[in-house]
Amino acid sequence: MHYSIIIPVYNRPDEIGELLESLTKQTYKNFEVLIIEDGSEITCKNVVDSYAETLNIRYIYKENSGQGFSRNYGFERAKGEYFVVFDSDCIIPPHYFEHVSRQLEITKADCWGGPDKALPSFTAVQKAINYSMTSFFTTGGMRGGSRKSEGFHPRSFNMGISRQVFEKTGGYKITRMGEDIEFSIRIIKHGFKTVLMKSAFVYHKRRTGLKQFYSQLHFFGRARINITRFYPDELKLIHFFPVIFFIGYLIILPLFIAAPAVAGSLFLIYFAYTLLLFVHSLQTEKKIDVAFLAVAAAYIQFTAYGIGFLSELMNESST
Repeated sequence: MHYSIIIPVYNRPDEIGELLESLTKQTYKNFEVLIIEDGSEITCKNVVDSYAETLNIRYIYKENSGQGFSRNYGFERAKGEYFVVFDSDCIIPPHYFEHVSRQLEITKADCWGGPDKALPSFTAVQKAINYSMTSFFTTGGMRGGSRKSEGFHPRSFNMGISRQVFEKTGGYKITRMGEDIEFSIRIIKHGFKTVLMKSAFVYHKRRTGLKQFYSQLHFFGRARINITRFYPDELKLIHFFPVIFFIGYLIILPLFIAAPAVAGSLFLIYFAYTLLLFVHSLQTEKKIDVAFLAVAAAYIQFTAYGIGFLSELMNESST
């Protein structure tokens, strides 16, 4: 099997080197790498050129069009049987393509996705954000923690498709605001088989602080509503959980005046949930500072997502 790795980059030359270095250590070598520079002012060409001797790599500069259309640009120029999309802030474990190749022989899948994890070398904030984004108790397994393997909606930080998928679907229909989920839904609607490959994980080195994390999750909340403009039936009850969570802790203080008993019960629910997050993240990460930060990250995640979700929902209702 021959793979084409598509990596869109926008003003991030400092992180692409770690990703490329990890690709040089792959145990399975039959792949090419396409770096799609999406109109960056600060390019990564010098970094890419430094790997010309160790990787089958191409650097392509184009006008800015967003990550979705930049991936399409790469797909159109790729030579492989399978196209693999990574975010530029990912680090790929050495056996990634070995695992994928083995799983493709078994599942005969047309599209796959994998989870993201944190390396021991990541900062406490990065580990906390990773926990918040991947824990069953915060996202319900939607980013690779699900128990079911088929019918999975891969995300574009770690996603692979066959050439046939691209030829039939035309790739990404929108370039941002939920472009990967829209693409995954459309892949399934075209009759292709999608699977979750838990062994095909990546280390996602999110270079964000908690403030940037808020902005990112606010955008994700808006994106979920954007997807309903294409697929109204894809809005599920679970997507309302961050909104309910956010509204719930907003009304606790007023409730203590109007209905103290109700407020007390609600407070106990939030306290129990907070304690659950703290204990589970401590068991997972083995660091008390990460556990405290993981609780903060979870609350930021629900708040930002909920506000973004509601703001876009109101915009949709007003149009």
